[in-house]
Order: sequence, then structure tokens, then C-alpha cells
Amino acid sequence: MQIQLGGRLRELRRRDGRTQEDLAQALDVTPQAVSRWEKNICYPDISLVPSIANYFGVTIDELFGYQNNRDRKIDAIIQEVSAFQIKSRGDDAWVDECLGILRTGLAEFPQNERLRIALADTLSEAGWRRYHEWLHYDEEGYLQRGYAQHRENPYWSEAVEICESLAATATDPAIVTKAVSILVLLYRNLGEMEKAAACAGRMPELDCCRESLLAAAASGKEAAEYIGDFLLKMAGCFSKQLIYGLMTNLSNYQSDLPAEKIKGVISLFYLLCDDGNMGKYHDELTSLYLYLSRVQWERGHHDDAFASLDEALKHARALEALADGQEHSLTAPLVSFVKYKIPPCGDIAGMLPEDWPFWSSPDPSGIETEIKADPRWDAWVRRCQNQ
Repeated sequence: MQIQLGGRLRELRRRDGRTQEDLAQALDVTPQAVSRWEKNICYPDISLVPSIANYFGVTIDELFGYQNNRDRKIDAIIQEVSAFQIKSRGDDAWVDECLGILRTGLAEFPQNERLRIALADTLSEAGWRRYHEWLHYDEEGYLQRGYAQHRENPYWSEAVEICESLAATATDPAIVTKAVSILVLLYRNLGEMEKAAACAGRMPELDCCRESLLAAAASGKEAAEYIGDFLLKMAGCFSKQLIYGLMTNLSNYQSDLPAEKIKGVISLFYLLCDDGNMGKYHDELTSLYLYLSRVQWERGHHDDAFASLDEALKHARALEALADGQEHSLTAPLVSFVKYKIPPCGDIAGMLPEDWPFWSSPDPSGIETEIKADPRWDAWVRRCQNQ
């Protein structure tokens, strides 16, 4: 502790442009005492420690150098869990290990907000994998959720408890926002619609979101980067909401409407990235084309369905080529200043046959046997697996 304190006092004093005499006067001690502290000959009386921390505007942990060590440990824990890439996987083999890592971390840092929100997020994902989302269409053809089954999901129950606490007490606004976003989905799945709406109502309107305001706050090339980033994120959000909008009403699937709408949202990405370089948004295009193939086959457009599968494979390969952890930039005029990094993510293309049709509503089992019986399916699978 002495070694850490002496160097830390000197560092803080120089940071603030203070002399040993300044500190000594503030604490009503001699400059020689401060000099001895900084040389680690001795250390201040314990009763002075809060005053020293207050003088430099730091916590006692930060004064003794504990904060940096703690932050490094917490960073390492979160990075260890992030390496599992749980949100891009369809299995549940990671659940116990990831939860174990986070619970061990929280045993050492029980009130840390970053670890708590990471645990809540991981529990939420674990609930999807282990217990699934129960969906059905009611008599009018509208999508409903199995609230009774969802209330038996222990992962979601624990996630809700953590997020409710963080939403009420967290000091980091980003963690509050994350907690609220998790709560909205889980409250919905549990049938707590009023709570879900109340949580959603806490968030700013679309034109007051961070990405929109960053674009408004900048100029020149910086503004171009923020605007491009905002447009692409909006396209990503819009595409998901369009799919969910289609799935909400079963009657939408009694015509070619889903296929036409999905092709329309795909064209939105090409409107922004008209040179075909989608960067990390190749992932969005991959899932959209997988689902498009499903609705095209169902409507009897079998050749189109396999053309969409080939497009999904093309975008998966493009994503793999960019998944090197390095910084890349988009190249189309509207988004040319947008930078991104994609961590290494394994054999994306090889997983496409398992990912198909990506969204599972309405139930695709009726057509799955048909499309997979077509000789072109096996040929496509071999291309995905480089065979």
C-alpha cells in the first residue's frame, strides 16, 4: 500500500499542478511529511486519507490505485464472456460457463454495474436458448406469446430482477438504457404489457436518439461519418421491425407481400451502400436473404428461393473476409467515412444451413422438408461448406 500511495500522491499532485507545500497546507501538516509520504518512508495517518482523496477529487480506492486494478479485472471478465459471441450463436453450450464467469466476478465485485448488466444480458440470452420463446397465432391470425411458459423461465426472472434494480439505481446512463431495453422485451414475453410500455416510455423519441444528435452536433467529414452511421443503423432497425411487422399477422403470408417487402428493405441497404460493400451489414443481408428464400419457396417461387440462398451465401462470405478484428471503412459515397471492426467469427457460411430460415415465424416446418428435398439444397449446402 505504501508503494502505491507514494507514487499515486505524486501523480495526482502533478496532475493538478500542486506543490507539496499546497497539499501540506490543505491538510495542516508539514511539507516534509508530504515528502516522506511520496518517498514511501511512511504514510499518512488513516484519519487523513479521506481528506487527501477529497483534495484530489478521487475515491479512496482510486487514491490507493485499486480502481485501475479493479477496472482491468472487470474488463478482462467482460472480454472473456464476449469472446463466446453468444448473440451470434444458436446453441446453449456456452450458458453455464459464461454465467459462471460472471457470477465469480460478481462475488469479488458484488455491486459493479457493468458486471451486473452483463449478467442480466447473458441471462436474457440464456433464457432464449434454454427455454425458447413460445409463440402462436390466435384465432384472428395475430402473433401471441405463451406467457405461462415464459413465467417458468428462471433465467428471465433473474434478469428482470437485476434490470429493475439497475434501471432504478445505476449511475451510468448507458447501463440504465441497456437495462430498460432488456426489461421491455422480457416484460412483453411475461405478459407485463403496462410495465413494458412504461419502460419504453422512459426512452427519448427517435429524433432525439444518440446517433441523430451526434449527426446534428458535428460538421464536415465528422458530420458525414455520423450521418452515414445513423442511416445504416436506422436501416438495420427498420429491417428488423419490418420482419416483425410481417410476422405479427399470419394473413400477411397469404400473398407475395412478405417477399416484396423483404426485397424492398434489402434495396434500402443497396441505396446506402450502392457499391455492394456493406461492411458489418453483410450480416443483415445474410439473414434477410435466408428469410426471403423461405417466403419465396412457400409461395411457389422455387427458383427465386435458391437465388436468394445464393445471395445469402455471398454476403456471408463477404462478412467472413472482413472479420479480422481490424478497422475497415465503407466505400459508398453516403457512408464512406463510416468505420467498423468485425471480430473473428469462424465459419459463418458453413452455419447457414442450420441458421435457415433465420426467423422461425410462421412455423417453417411445413416447407422445410420440401425445400431440403430439392437437389439444389444439397448443392447449396456443399457450397456453404466449401465441399
